[in-house]
Amino acid sequence: MTLSMLGLMRAGRWVCLCLALGLAFTAPAQAAPQRVIVDADIGDDIDDAFALALVLASPEFEVVGITTSWGDTALRARLVQRLLRETGHAEIPVAQGIATLSQTPFTQARWAQRGPAVDRAVPAVDFLLDSIRRHPGEITLLALGPLTNLGAAIARDPATFRGLKRIVLMGGSVRSGYAKSPFHAPRPPDKEYNIVSDIAAAQAVFGAGVSLAMMPLDATQIRFEETARNALFAQGTPLTDALALLYHQWIDAYQPWSSLTPTLFDVVPVAYAIDPSLCPTTPLRIAVDEQGATREVTGVPNAQVCLASDAARVQGLVMQRLRAPATAAR
Repeated sequence: MTLSMLGLMRAGRWVCLCLALGLAFTAPAQAAPQRVIVDADIGDDIDDAFALALVLASPEFEVVGITTSWGDTALRARLVQRLLRETGHAEIPVAQGIATLSQTPFTQARWAQRGPAVDRAVPAVDFLLDSIRRHPGEITLLALGPLTNLGAAIARDPATFRGLKRIVLMGGSVRSGYAKSPFHAPRPPDKEYNIVSDIAAAQAVFGAGVSLAMMPLDATQIRFEETARNALFAQGTPLTDALALLYHQWIDAYQPWSSLTPTLFDVVPVAYAIDPSLCPTTPLRIAVDEQGATREVTGVPNAQVCLASDAARVQGLVMQRLRAPATAAR
């Protein structure tokens, strides 16, 4: 008998003794869930849906609410509410963001239109600021779309906005740009969609004085290949069934970046919030110029920037969480 086996036997006897004597036995304490708000332009590209699904499937998060950003934010709110209702999370508040003009196709509109109408929706900026006041220093804001709501919140009440614990965002391009596939060399840094959609808001966020973790194109172009998709969609839970329908509406719609294989841009910041080792960061000073480029400049760092993620481990996390037998409401 090894010393480790002997230790296990003694531990088991101690548990049995505690139970026999009616003593409480407590498992080791786990870290309290992170309070998060998700700000997303869900309904255009499919990566927002996968990212929100990962949030809902992860016990590391207490979801304070979900705010919709960019374009038809009312229809996005209907999409989110339907997803929450069908997956057992109807208690999570949904706030409607500032509506804007958008040239990007709303690929999942048919699924969203079958969701419940949003009556007297709380404006996203009100919801963000009120939530920060209720939980000062505790909220992580997962910013997965253009930063319009954040910019408006900063303009209204910058002191309250600085009460966020941190922002984890998908956006920008630092040392490499969009890549056609892993077999092609990446382009030089590009003007990334979430930043260039609202340049003034992005400039405000990078200058807001809030702890900021940035997941740019350099680290977020993880392709979700067919074998993984098939294994996920075959799981047959309410969450994976919803993702399957949203995915098929996405590939059936015309948009410039449409393809059979999604890129999990917005999943990376969620994965980082769960396990920072999946996307190690470097402190950098990032400036957003007038054309929407995110440039690395000299000076005091204002962001922790992930320049390369562990794609295999990120996908492993997605598959583990989303293929769980059920997604319990919290």
